[in-house]
Amino acid sequence: MSALPGTTWRMLAQRAATGELPKGADAAWDAAVGYLGRFKPRCRIFLRRAEEVLALEKRFIDLADEALQEKARELRAVFLRGRETGEILREAFAVIREVAFRQLGMRPFLVQVAGAMAMEAGCIAEMATGEGKTLTATMPAVIGGWRGRGCHVITVNDYLARRDAEWMSKVYAFCGLKTAYIDGPMEPPARKEAYQADITYCTNKEVTADYLRDRLSLGRLRGLPSALLARIIDGTGSGTDRVVQRGLAYAIVDEADSVLIDEAVTPLIISGQAPNPEQVDAFKQAADIASQLERGKHYKTSERYREADLTAAGKKTLTDWAASLGGIWAGTRRREELVVQALTAKEFYQLGKQYVIQEDKVVIVDEFTGRLMPDREWRDGLHQAVSAKEKVAVESPKDTYARVSFQRYFRLYRRLSGMTGTAMEGAAEFWQIYHRPTVRIPTNRPCIRVRTPDRVYATADAKWRAIVHEIERLHARRVPVLVGTRSVGASQRLSQLLQVKGLEHSVLNAINEAEEAEIVAEAGKPGHITVATNMAGRGTDIKLGDGVADLGGMHVIATERHEAGRIDRQLFGRAGRQGDPGHAQAIVSLEDELVIRHAPSLSGSLRRRFGKTDREVSGRLTRRVFDIAQRRAERLALRQRKGVLRTDDWLDEYLGFAGSEK
Repeated sequence: MSALPGTTWRMLAQRAATGELPKGADAAWDAAVGYLGRFKPRCRIFLRRAEEVLALEKRFIDLADEALQEKARELRAVFLRGRETGEILREAFAVIREVAFRQLGMRPFLVQVAGAMAMEAGCIAEMATGEGKTLTATMPAVIGGWRGRGCHVITVNDYLARRDAEWMSKVYAFCGLKTAYIDGPMEPPARKEAYQADITYCTNKEVTADYLRDRLSLGRLRGLPSALLARIIDGTGSGTDRVVQRGLAYAIVDEADSVLIDEAVTPLIISGQAPNPEQVDAFKQAADIASQLERGKHYKTSERYREADLTAAGKKTLTDWAASLGGIWAGTRRREELVVQALTAKEFYQLGKQYVIQEDKVVIVDEFTGRLMPDREWRDGLHQAVSAKEKVAVESPKDTYARVSFQRYFRLYRRLSGMTGTAMEGAAEFWQIYHRPTVRIPTNRPCIRVRTPDRVYATADAKWRAIVHEIERLHARRVPVLVGTRSVGASQRLSQLLQVKGLEHSVLNAINEAEEAEIVAEAGKPGHITVATNMAGRGTDIKLGDGVADLGGMHVIATERHEAGRIDRQLFGRAGRQGDPGHAQAIVSLEDELVIRHAPSLSGSLRRRFGKTDREVSGRLTRRVFDIAQRRAERLALRQRKGVLRTDDWLDEYLGFAGSEK
């Protein structure tokens, strides 16, 4: 980086600080810097430093607890003053490593220390499933807590935030640090107290929502100096008394690919009710109209972009029908928007896939994690259009009070790092969006998982028959099987097929996610069959039952390829943890959504070629089409995420809502 021209480097640094993405030549230069940075031997550097940490073990192993605590207090004082050196940092890691052994009975391995070193250096560390990322995170978290400004450990759900905080609290307490976690139902006073802790475990949604609420409380105040000045002038809290967070000093993001990439396609919005009965009626009328329109005649669709457009005949038909409705329907643009949203809901949003119905309401299912999002709604009337289609309660669209993208929020932290089992595929994006380099940490034991080529079938029916037959075959040998599906509907369909065959199994999807940890933990037992959406296993370890290793380990079957290759690898990573044997394979069809949506011409040609045959059609070309579709899907998703961030930049520039916290 020292070779960068001074003016260019200052410009890139300034844009990184303000949240603005570089453009044009600057973007190309920045991407080149990130690409060249991948050739730096970071892994070798961190492993060497980790070896130096392990070499210090004998210095602390015989210390009494009181002496070890005193050493921790001395180190905390050094970090609080900002006087740490490389030698002090290695000593601190050695102390924390010894504390972990005494409090938890687990002494971090060399690779765990290397991963912790990478995170302390501000990297995204890729550590394979089952390598102990929760324990690894305690080392940089303690350092962050010792610096005195607070450390947020971000995870993917409330259960994991609570579990990890409670599990690791003994380590933190021994090091003189207070630990807390944020839970969804917590009231503001409890949240404020939790954020005052040295280390706070929380989810990305909760911490970002609290940030937005704090910004609303501060109103036009742009930061601490203006807040203090306002307090001096008017003698009141000026909103600062309602603020719960104490600043954004350091964040360690668990499952960084899910939090920083997958979920970043949708901004977090705080909104309020805006009753409008006429508008609610219009959504219901639009759903009725959409149900009568014919695809191809009245409208056309784009599978790739999930868009619907009215044809000339459709617009004329709509104009004729709207003449008798009046009101909102009198305006050409407004009525077409209403019907297009209704058509989008009709064509591209399916019950059991993008959403479920609970308590007479549409509840979104996160397409990347398979989890329910009861507090989220689609924007621009889409949520109302889906509700009207399903004939459940339709509420008026809400007024937006504040919004921020996850990309923008996490770029506000002074220090940011993360860990995940699948980071390298997102290395370019981690750099472009967050300026975080990525480093792959080797496994503690060699991975011996067998990944066999995809099996491809011409039709979905043939695929499901093949999957059930494979499950039967493996179950007869008492091999545990974990089957990953992309949607609730697919998990339910497979469950029904297994019931017909008399095969006992567990189902894990968005509807019964409360039992997630228990179901996933049982997946490695002999003969166990687990059907799960792609949230399966994140944060929960799967251990093999007695005798399973001799059978070749757990077998993972993917029933579809996902739109991000990282998610496929995350699912396959459930098998073969910590040197265990395991097997992974995808069984797919040319009628899967991925290839229909992102490689329509090539997949359509192959479907016509093979027809409705039940036989397997695996080959170089049929497998290649899935790779092509996946790359196109990843490029499209990246453009969408950058679009969300650029919208935030535009809102910041023209509406002046969210300023830099740096």
